[in-house]
Amino acid sequence: MKSILSLFMALVLSLQLGAQGIDFFPGSFNEALEESKKTGKPIFMDAYAKWCGPCKRMAATTFKDESVGEYFNKNFINLKIDWEESEGISLRGKYAVSAFPTLFFIGSDGAVIQKVVGGQDVGGLLRQGEMALGKIDYSLDFAALYEKGDRSPELVYNYVKALNKSGKPSLGISNEYLRTQDNLSTEFNRKFILEAAVEADSRIFDLLIKHQKEIGMQEGLQALRDRIELACTNTLKKAIEFQTPELLEEAKAKMKANYSEKAAAFAAKADYNYHKAAKDPKNFGKACDAYAKDALKEEPKGLAKMAVEIANNFAADEKCMKLAEKYAKEAAEKGNDYQYYMSYAEILKQNGKKKQALEAANKSLEMVKRGATIDASAVRAVEGLIKLIES
Repeated sequence: MKSILSLFMALVLSLQLGAQGIDFFPGSFNEALEESKKTGKPIFMDAYAKWCGPCKRMAATTFKDESVGEYFNKNFINLKIDWEESEGISLRGKYAVSAFPTLFFIGSDGAVIQKVVGGQDVGGLLRQGEMALGKIDYSLDFAALYEKGDRSPELVYNYVKALNKSGKPSLGISNEYLRTQDNLSTEFNRKFILEAAVEADSRIFDLLIKHQKEIGMQEGLQALRDRIELACTNTLKKAIEFQTPELLEEAKAKMKANYSEKAAAFAAKADYNYHKAAKDPKNFGKACDAYAKDALKEEPKGLAKMAVEIANNFAADEKCMKLAEKYAKEAAEKGNDYQYYMSYAEILKQNGKKKQALEAANKSLEMVKRGATIDASAVRAVEGLIKLIES
């Protein structure tokens, strides 16, 4: 029974409660290629056909997933092309498609980095994106020159930037360069410090803060703030990976001291994710209210997703499941959407409240059927949940 119930929870997450998802590039393939050259981001291209069922499912679920949108919008120029219309037809000679959908990851030179045939769920597409990025190493050319003894400032800067872009450690190279500099207040060195400050628990981050006024004036205040947030986020990731409370507190403290506008939301999300990863129901439960208020702004979409996360991670903890029910109810009442009521019904079912679960599920079904166009798959999903609750 538990595994069947979890399928419905996964369905609720896949529907994504109105999440933003992937932001697709509005221009042509050639324009996307030019944008790729400017930004250094590879292209993710969905070659689809209007009649293709898996294409439609990906468009309705996977591409609308919040985590997919966050990852792909950050790392790729995203493009959708109907392979049976003008531009798609013109691209057939260069990019072979034997089935729909075919997903391409393409470099700024137009070469295929990775090709995937068939529809992907959220986890599958994220894995494919990570694999594609892993095949692009922006640092190799600079590494070769560096190993041959080239220590020119521009080479070292570009090497550090490439390492950061490839997700490789760069602090050692950065520190080696900065130790050779007598004057850190030059225009170039201020730019270098901004690029090099990738972790809040580092000497270079302290240099960034020491010179933040000049760096902000030179490189822009938002660039400075973005780097502070990135560095604090990377330190938080280490805290979560190694379960180090000192790093957690350091990340929150440095965000508060240097980017106060986002500090409360950052701290709330940090505590929520840290204690979720630690499987610590007591401290996780304490973190939930702050997360709902400061990071999610008590919006229905975020509350509903949080309720599902709580139920998925702490199903055996009575207090946490009460919180899941509380947030699912708030989301349903505020959002007034069938997906929220479906999620609420599932959590009520898990909490042993069969009558209330049926009421919520039937309300979800009524809302689906009242829609301007009835979604047959949504009707089947809710009817399936009703049968499960009744059994």
